[in-house]
Amino acid sequence: MPPLIVRLLSQEDVIQCDGLNMQKTLIDIEKFFSLEDRGEVVFPSKTVLRWGDIQSEEIKGRINCMPAYVGGDINTPGIKWIGSAPQNPLRYSLPRASAITILNDPDTLTPVAIMDGTLISAMRTGAVTGVGAKYLARENAEIVGLIGAGVQNQTQLLALYEVLKGIKRVIIYDKDYQKSSAWAEKMSQKLKLNIGVGESVQETIENADVVVTATTSTSPIIKKDYFKDGVFYSQVGGYECEAEAISHFDKYVVDNWEEVLHRDIFTIAHMFREGKFQKKDLHSTIGGIINKKKPGRENDKERISFSPIGMGAEDVMVASRIYNEAIKNNIGIKFTLWQEPFSW
Repeated sequence: MPPLIVRLLSQEDVIQCDGLNMQKTLIDIEKFFSLEDRGEVVFPSKTVLRWGDIQSEEIKGRINCMPAYVGGDINTPGIKWIGSAPQNPLRYSLPRASAITILNDPDTLTPVAIMDGTLISAMRTGAVTGVGAKYLARENAEIVGLIGAGVQNQTQLLALYEVLKGIKRVIIYDKDYQKSSAWAEKMSQKLKLNIGVGESVQETIENADVVVTATTSTSPIIKKDYFKDGVFYSQVGGYECEAEAISHFDKYVVDNWEEVLHRDIFTIAHMFREGKFQKKDLHSTIGGIINKKKPGRENDKERISFSPIGMGAEDVMVASRIYNEAIKNNIGIKFTLWQEPFSW
C-alpha cells in the first residue's frame, strides 16, 4: 500500500503559485458563484467558536470553521479554519486574521494539502466585491469610498482596480487617522492612484460611486443615508450600517441568503429579523445574476446594496487552483502522514 503523502504550502509557496494574482482570483470567484447558483457546491453553515457573545468578538475575536465541497470540474472538498483576533496587531504585532486551508482527495477523501489560508482568505474576499462590482457598479464609476484601513480594504481596492477601469479617486477613512494616512500612502504607491484620507464617514462616502465598509465594528457607523444615486455599496465587515441608510435602495443582492440570515450580522439580516425586509424584497444572489437569471445594474441611477457573507467554499475554490499550480511546478514540502494504515 502506498504511503499517504500530503503537500505543505507556506505563505511564500502560495505566493509562488499565483496567490497574489487578483485577475485569476476574480475568475475563480466568478466561476464559484456560477457553480453555487447551479447547486454544485456543498457548504454547511460555518461554525463560529467564540468566548462570549457576538459583541465580544470586537475584543476577544473568534475562530470560524468552514467545510465545503466545490463541484463541477473543480471537484474538491476541503476546509477553512480561520482565527480573527482584533487585538493581534496592537498586542502581538500579528495580523488580525490567520488561517489554514486543508484539501482532500475527492475519491479517497484523504488529505492532500495543507496550506496557508490567510492570504487566500484576504484575496478571495476582495475578489467577491470585485465580482459584485463587475455586475452591479456603474461602468463609469470614478470615486471609491472605503471605510476601514486594514488589510481587507487593500484587497477590496485591488479587486475594484481590476474591474473598474475609470477609477480616478479613492478616499479611505478609519477612526485611526495615522493608520488611514499610512494606508493611503502605501496603496497610492502600489496602484498609482489618487488616494486621500477622509475626515469623517460622511465625507468619505457621500460622493462615492462605490463604497466598501470592511471594519470590525459590531454597531453601525453609518447612521444616515449618505449614499448618492447610482452607488454600489459592498458591506463586507458586518453590522456597519443602520437600516435607514439603505432602506430606500433600489436593489439588494447577496451571495447566499440563507447564510446571510444564519450569521445575522449584516444590516439586511437585522432588517429581516425586525420585519423591515422580506425575502421577496431581495433582488437576486450574485450567482443568479452571473447566470443571467436576473439582471444586474440596469441604469446609472440605481442604488445597489451587496451583502456577501463570505463562504469557506470560496477559499477551497481558490486553494484548488493553488494546489494544482504547486503540483505542476513541484512547489511546497511533501511529507508522509503515514506509511500504511495503523492496524488496531
